[in-house]
Formats: sequence, structure tokens, C-alpha cells
Amino acid sequence: MTKKRFTVITARTLTQGQAMHVGKESKEYVDEISTARMNLKDFEELELCDGDRIRLATEHGSTVLKCAKGDVPQGMVFIAY
Repeated sequence: MTKKRFTVITARTLTQGQAMHVGKESKEYVDEISTARMNLKDFEELELCDGDRIRLATEHGSTVLKCAKGDVPQGMVFIAY
């Protein structure tokens, strides 16, 4: 298992806002809030593919999320909340 330190950014997204009107238990909403978006270079360095599962851990706990390539600066991970 490869470990790397990232800065995590959380925010709302347009997709999340639209899916919220369908319902917070809808597939669209759950998919949006359970996906970690990463820079392409980080993605390649970690040999990840869209949809792979990653463990994000801090001193407060951990979670498992799907990962996807995103328009995110290298060294950062974006998660919609």
C-alpha cells in the first residue's frame, strides 16, 4: 500500500446541489460526496484508475472513498460535503 501526504479541500459542488434536490440518498448525491478528486500527476504516481478505492486518514479517523481525476492542484484532494 502506497502512502502519500495530501492537503484535503472540502466544498459544495454544482452536481451535489442538483442531486440534493433528488434526495440525499439518491445515487447521484452519494456518488458525488463519496468521491475524492485528485490531480492527474498524483493519480499516475499512485497508479490509480477512476473508481479505485482509496483510504483517506487523519489523526481524527479514516474513510474509504472512490477516486477520480479532477481539476485539482497537485498534492491536494477535493471532496464534496
